[in-house]
Amino acid sequence: MGAAAVGSATPGRASVGNVTGSARVGARASVGAGTGPVGARASVARAAVRPGPPAPPGGPSGPPIAPSGKDKSKAAKRRRRTNILTAAAAVLVIMLGAGVVGGTYFFDDVALPPPVTEDQSNVILDSKGTVLAKLGEANRTVVPEEKINKVVEHAVAAAEDKNFYTHHGIDMKGIVRAAWNNFTGGATQGASTITQQYARHAADLKAISINRKLREAVIARKLESQYNKDQIMGMYLNYVDFGEGRYGIEAAAQGYFGKSVTTPAGQKNAVTPYEAAVIASIIKQPYPTDAHKGYDPNYNLTDAKLRWEYTMKNMLDMGWISQDVYDKRVYPKVKPRNSDACKTCAENKPVGMIIRHVKAELLSMGISSSEIEQGGLTIQTTIDPDVQKAAEEAGSRNSEDSPMHGRPKSYQAAVIGIDPKTGRVLGYYAGDNPAGTDYGGYLNGTGTEIIGGQSPGSTMKIYTLAAGLKEGVSFDSVWDGTLKRKNGTEISNAGQDPGKVCAGKIKYCDLETATIKSYNFPFYWITDTIGVPKVLEAAKAAGIRHIYTDVKKGFPNGEQVDLNKTDASTWSSAGYFDREVGFGQYRVVPLEHAEGVATIVNQGVHHAAHFIKTVKRVDPDNGKSSVIGQEKTDGNRVFGEAEMSNLSSVMKEIVDVDKRDLRNGRESIAKSGTWEYKEGSGDCWFVGGIPQLAATVWVGGATNKVELKETTGKDMFGAGTPSRIWKMFLDSVTKSLDMKQEDFPARQKTGDPAKFGNGEKPAAPVNDCAFAVIGLGCDTGQNNNPGNGQGQGQGNGQGNGNGQGNGQGNGDGNGGTDTGQTDPGGITLPTTAAQTDGT
Repeated sequence: MGAAAVGSATPGRASVGNVTGSARVGARASVGAGTGPVGARASVARAAVRPGPPAPPGGPSGPPIAPSGKDKSKAAKRRRRTNILTAAAAVLVIMLGAGVVGGTYFFDDVALPPPVTEDQSNVILDSKGTVLAKLGEANRTVVPEEKINKVVEHAVAAAEDKNFYTHHGIDMKGIVRAAWNNFTGGATQGASTITQQYARHAADLKAISINRKLREAVIARKLESQYNKDQIMGMYLNYVDFGEGRYGIEAAAQGYFGKSVTTPAGQKNAVTPYEAAVIASIIKQPYPTDAHKGYDPNYNLTDAKLRWEYTMKNMLDMGWISQDVYDKRVYPKVKPRNSDACKTCAENKPVGMIIRHVKAELLSMGISSSEIEQGGLTIQTTIDPDVQKAAEEAGSRNSEDSPMHGRPKSYQAAVIGIDPKTGRVLGYYAGDNPAGTDYGGYLNGTGTEIIGGQSPGSTMKIYTLAAGLKEGVSFDSVWDGTLKRKNGTEISNAGQDPGKVCAGKIKYCDLETATIKSYNFPFYWITDTIGVPKVLEAAKAAGIRHIYTDVKKGFPNGEQVDLNKTDASTWSSAGYFDREVGFGQYRVVPLEHAEGVATIVNQGVHHAAHFIKTVKRVDPDNGKSSVIGQEKTDGNRVFGEAEMSNLSSVMKEIVDVDKRDLRNGRESIAKSGTWEYKEGSGDCWFVGGIPQLAATVWVGGATNKVELKETTGKDMFGAGTPSRIWKMFLDSVTKSLDMKQEDFPARQKTGDPAKFGNGEKPAAPVNDCAFAVIGLGCDTGQNNNPGNGQGQGQGNGQGNGNGQGNGQGNGDGNGGTDTGQTDPGGITLPTTAAQTDGT
């Protein structure tokens, strides 16, 4: 057994095991495994107390510490005498107990453990400062000793150790009693003084045994040599269990009386002597057992009052309260225990799903797991309570107003609202069970891994369009919907009859119509033309990071590809992505998709989606709060302004076509999407938003894919239930937040219609001019733009479309039928049907 010489060490130094290091309070100490008798701790973080000078001789904080040499004062002599008696008691117990430790001077052999940093709660707030949750195994908030109301400290001393301020850390009677019990076979004894109780905790001496009792006493003596009484009291108060899962004096005061111990005595809302005595009295036995119900007034008011009377009497006897205060004592009203008391807490509520995202972001900020577990963090999230409420009410089947209400339990929705100008996630509904599957981010329970995603269907086209517009593709370009894929298979177009696609113009359908109607063929060919990597680059720039391949060897659910860690060489490889990436075959993470949607809504400026605004930590040594983590809201432009105004203008038309216009005529943009499953739909989406809020809605199967149906029994599409959820969500938010109306930028047409496209418009029909006579003109021209058809002649013919006029006058057409022409001699010519083109 190695010697750990600590007892007479220079104040501030300690040798633990075989490793010598600083044990100064407030420093970091790495404690090796060593061979010392006290179980060493793997690592020790910052201390929960502040070092301070020793108290003056005879003061209430205990004896001074000699800086060097031999202290010849009376106090020093008493201290040395106490140490000798402690060692003598140890020897006595060794002799009576058949040799607990042999041949080593017990006092020097027991190491002084470094101060313990108590684990605290992490408090999570919404954007308005309301508590969402408290995380951590211990409901504890560490407070510096010097900020603790002295009334509270005196009450604890009165209840547990009224001679605390005058003894040297140990109860000699207790030591002798332990030795006698060991000799006679009686029961072992627990700690008695406050210093011994803390020594037992600091040295991790959990079980009560003679050997550990002695070590506890020795450590208590060394604590008294190292720290003054106030420091020891502070360490003790921040660790002790006050029942009902409340650790530390601050959690106790808040829990039992809704007050803080940092409020100075006498001020408004300060803990009173009567309340302090209630809290202190609980320490003796905070929890009920079969033998005794304990001293928590919520469980055993009768005995709690008796213990309170004992504490109050000791406070009077020690001069810590006046006779008048004692005479006017009335047992105070204690807050009843209520497991559901935290009405705003996230436990068992949909908003609880954000906790795993908070944990993930803390790690990404460089805050380690051990720091998170240690606690003491105050985390303000981006979650706006009004937006969160709107997301839950629109997406949860538990909400009677939701379009999901009454749907099968196998159906699931996700609703995500992001501020496009900052990336803040304002509302996040990803399932009713926060401990279940995260249908928004597919983040596992520990916040360390993404485990799934869903096919975005046609909502993926917003990235294909962004990539295409960047390359110069025009919405006026035309595309042939009869062409088959490279492998010879047909391209599905939302199940529409080929003869009705693009109003019969399937061979020369313009991209704008195809986008609004959500036809797939132009997006297949745009992806083929510009290349799969450019589509994925656009998706990555917008916010998509993870995307899944189809099922392949070794990956029964598809391989997850991190776009940030791969490039075109991977994306173009066999077994990864084909041209169908352009219209949404491959699964993505809804939250990442929502980030991408927010980039489009924000006219091409990307902000990373995030859940944390600030992370603060209170320094337990000085009580000061400092920011250790903060959001980054700087954006970067990834798509051109002109191209985005062009895209937004087309997406505005989708809102009108799908009849999802918002309240008060508010301007919005949107894109619907559906991906098939078996004979129906498996994933349905509606995404878009208003300038102040991007909204992404997904509806699919809970756990497994199912064929989605509307209440009518028909197949569900993105323009159905998802669009109704989307509208309900945005209407609710704009109303509750009284958002001002904002419009998207005016449209700037971009691209060259002649540069891209594989469709061909039909040749202009030839007019046989059968009725032409001398002096009559013959219009054989074709006009592709509505309202610009012209004929030449002397008659005046007007029609709708590519009207043709015969005669010497001018014919003007606006898409329809020419009503006839008259020649100079008054001969009426037959009418001619006009050609129509476009939509």
